[in-house]
Amino acid sequence: MKIIAFGASPSKNSINKKLATYAASLFENAQVEVLDLNDFQMPVFSVDIETEIGQHKLAQAFLDKIASADFLVVSMAENNGNYSAAFKNIFDWCTRIQKEVFQQKPMLLMATSPGGRGGASVLEIAKAAFPRFGTEIKGVFSLPNFNDNFDVEKGQISNSEFDNQLKTIVANF
Repeated sequence: MKIIAFGASPSKNSINKKLATYAASLFENAQVEVLDLNDFQMPVFSVDIETEIGQHKLAQAFLDKIASADFLVVSMAENNGNYSAAFKNIFDWCTRIQKEVFQQKPMLLMATSPGGRGGASVLEIAKAAFPRFGTEIKGVFSLPNFNDNFDVEKGQISNSEFDNQLKTIVANF
């Protein structure tokens, strides 16, 4: 089984990328590829730019990565209660090529944040929207207070309650 995982943030130290990487590592016998949104930087989407340059090759490259997966592990960064601008831009470019961006791939949808809500707002938005773009969400997980509940050096959740919750979700696949 091939897993494509990413944190929906352009931060070089993305806590969501760290969570997605850890979650993907919990799947047994899986080949994991972790994407970095910085590899898919494009101009801010507009129909005028699309008319000028056409479909962006990096949007197609992102879609090709999704196509190569059997399963998606996505951890959403929350910026002002919504998607990060970087993720939204990639998503907008991709939908112009293929509305079903997630190409009927099952997904583990997650979010984390430094605060106590653990990205709850963006998680609810994504949970409602993503099935319309070609995914079946098989599990949802939120990790609040990232800095208190994740050991960055070990690359894993340090709070046993949250760690067990995530492991239970993964075990159900």
